[in-house]
Amino acid sequence: MLKRGSTIFAVLALLVMLGLPTSSAAQTTTTCRMDFNLRGWSLVVKSAIGEGTVTCDNGQTADVRIRAKGAGLAAGRFAVRDGHGKFSGVSDISELFGSYAATDASAGLGAQAEALAMTKGPVSLALTGKGTGFDLGVAVEKFTIRPAGARLRRGED
Repeated sequence: MLKRGSTIFAVLALLVMLGLPTSSAAQTTTTCRMDFNLRGWSLVVKSAIGEGTVTCDNGQTADVRIRAKGAGLAAGRFAVRDGHGKFSGVSDISELFGSYAATDASAGLGAQAEALAMTKGPVSLALTGKGTGFDLGVAVEKFTIRPAGARLRRGED
């Protein structure tokens, strides 16, 4: 029995020395944030473009381009400066790129504060920012984040 226990211990020690991943290493996540500016207009269709920087706790960063589109009862012109976003935990920054879905209800004239939550599969994003301009309405948003150097393919937004 002692010899069998020593053999199991030796095998386990060998696996650890070889650096095989453990379950905790495979589940490592990082928290990412985004600072951004956004400007746009709405008249039944809502459209906005912007740029930002995503920074993650694991050291990954990316300059990004943002495009927001929606449809509904909306009218106005707006800009969001010094916007901030916080993503749910991910394994890699690449999981953040793509299109998020959100519903937006707003009413404002002049300076206003905005908050919006959205999802893309298992990834969630909460946005806050201070806006200027005028805006009135409700719109369903498609909020797309892509690396700054990436080009859109036909039919993508």
